[in-house]
Amino acid sequence: MQIRIVGTELPGRRFCNAEGDAYDNVHVGLQRGKEPVQLVPGDAVRAELVAEVALVRGDHGLDVRGPFVHGPRGERFLYLTWGAVGDGGAFAMFRRAKLCFADIDPALLARAADEGRDLEAALALTDDRGGPRCARVKPPAIRWRLV
Repeated sequence: MQIRIVGTELPGRRFCNAEGDAYDNVHVGLQRGKEPVQLVPGDAVRAELVAEVALVRGDHGLDVRGPFVHGPRGERFLYLTWGAVGDGGAFAMFRRAKLCFADIDPALLARAADEGRDLEAALALTDDRGGPRCARVKPPAIRWRLV
């Protein structure tokens, strides 16, 4: 199945943290293994990122697997990764957001598995302080639905 992450309200291409560190040419992407993919500029109107995952039923219930999935069984999640893209295209990560499968209504996840449907996560990518959203993103800051 696919999980489509739809991000709006991006924070811009420049970010200065509380310590005074400044980052230019800020982009957000989805982390696949250790690498950022599907990079979107921080000043885009909208970011759409797609992760291919497998929903697997086992002795411990429904599990999520795939190259975009991080964490041990029962604690699986996707990473949105923020970084500065240099002149040569190198990505220097400075912040990440966790989208945890445990925060999805279990009935919704089961319906996706049973009906072979995809999921969509919608969220604003700017946090309450005006910077790139980071840490664990829980509802109502993220809204999950079947598509």
